[in-house]
Amino acid sequence: MRNSFGYFNSSPEIIRLTVIPYIRYPLSLRQVEDTPFERGIDILYETVRLWQNRYGPKFDVGILKRWVHRQSHTNPRWLLGEVFVQINGEMFYLWRRGDYEGEVLETLASKQRDRKAEITFLKCTMKSHPPPSSIVPSV
Repeated sequence: MRNSFGYFNSSPEIIRLTVIPYIRYPLSLRQVEDTPFERGIDILYETVRLWQNRYGPKFDVGILKRWVHRQSHTNPRWLLGEVFVQINGEMFYLWRRGDYEGEVLETLASKQRDRKAEITFLKCTMKSHPPPSSIVPSV
């Protein structure tokens, strides 16, 4: 098997250390150039650009595969919240469902706070999304 890193006079570890941060984070080529320089490796930003053009798609596919694999095997945790809100002068009860990162995904406003409203909200969310591994009520 032919070594794909053989064209450049740098080790594959150095190429990975410079290309992967450029792919994963919103950094400029000059910012990525500074990272190896802090470790005593002197490269130019043009070299980083060449490495990114040549090896970036390979690393990008590998990162994407690992991310999809990790996401497919984890059941999300739902965070449920409830709060009173005033809409046009009337009091409503707002049910919210969020993900583990805290982003609100679904909401339902109802006039009453009772079991029927809660079951309706949970049924609607179960129809549109896979069941969670756990439901955490917010306090």
